[in-house]
Amino acid sequence: MRALCIATLCIFLAAPCLAQTADTDPATKDDVILYLRTMHSHDMVQRLMQVQSQAVQQLMHDRLANEKDPPPDSDARMKKLMSELYKDLPVDDLVQAMIPAYQQHFTHGDIVAMNDFYSSAVGQKVLEELPAVTQQGMQNMMPIMNKYLDQWKERMQQELKGVGKAPPKSQPDSPAQN
Repeated sequence: MRALCIATLCIFLAAPCLAQTADTDPATKDDVILYLRTMHSHDMVQRLMQVQSQAVQQLMHDRLANEKDPPPDSDARMKKLMSELYKDLPVDDLVQAMIPAYQQHFTHGDIVAMNDFYSSAVGQKVLEELPAVTQQGMQNMMPIMNKYLDQWKERMQQELKGVGKAPPKSQPDSPAQN
């Protein structure tokens, strides 16, 4: 009788584990859609595009400022071009296009765990603060990017000076001296 009670208790306690899907089960389209909703992915893409637009505008402003005679309305033109680029961006289509990638790289269990995290207070704070963190990070990276681009531009100019010229001939080995 005691063994029967223990066996019944073990089956009762194990039933929820048996009902769960294995961590190797692939994520379904519905799993990913729920995750993308939890992430507020549509809004996130729009905010990140806004941050990226501002960073690109700043980078282009800095680049043009180093030119000899930048056009006087270059900032306004760049702002207008960037606005037009992102204005009609098909964000919903971009988000939908991500679903197969999530399905390929994450299991059902992974998506459930990510949903659990991003549904939590900390997860929601991450989602709320991420655009500001990204923007601040981009601003902090600008001096590094500008320095790198200046060095790259110099290398390219040096490389292009040699275009069309024959490479230097190598000297034949001198005979061995005794």
